[in-house]
Amino acid sequence: MSDTTQQDNPHGEEGSRRDFLYLTAAAFGAVGAGSVAWPLIHQMNPAADTLALSTTEVDLTPIEKGQAITVMWRGKPVFIRHRTEAEIEAARNTDLADLRDKQTDEDRVQKAEWLVMVGICTHLGCVPLGQKPSDIKGEYNGWFCPCHGSHYDESGRIRKGPAPTNLAVPDYTFLTDTTIRIG
Repeated sequence: MSDTTQQDNPHGEEGSRRDFLYLTAAAFGAVGAGSVAWPLIHQMNPAADTLALSTTEVDLTPIEKGQAITVMWRGKPVFIRHRTEAEIEAARNTDLADLRDKQTDEDRVQKAEWLVMVGICTHLGCVPLGQKPSDIKGEYNGWFCPCHGSHYDESGRIRKGPAPTNLAVPDYTFLTDTTIRIG
């Protein structure tokens, strides 16, 4: 009878024990490799201070109609303007054929009264004037880059000068009616 057992299972009990030890050793090895690799992979994630800079929340309550503020996001100025009805109407009535970078006002805003855009000229990275009431607004009642003469309209679209594209609109969401998160 021991001969038939040997023929059915040529390794006998030793073979099944050996297979179990191989599988157990491999499992422990995989867990060990994972526990060594995890800290190395995890350290490549952005640090907490970097993640904190990746978004900015802005309370819009103190901004009156016709007023604009500048906030910093990722080291860049972001212009936020509470537009008047006249500014909204002028931006919406602009003929797209007159624009170099054809974009409607509706494509640039989530709510008509709030314009949010990165305040960096798309020509050479200057900061355009137009945020303060005393600033030069340019020929289109928006922003003017005095370095090279780019003129932007009340929607931040390039109208005249060397800048190739409109002022960029960052990713932003309205958390409430009076609070936005940029980034």
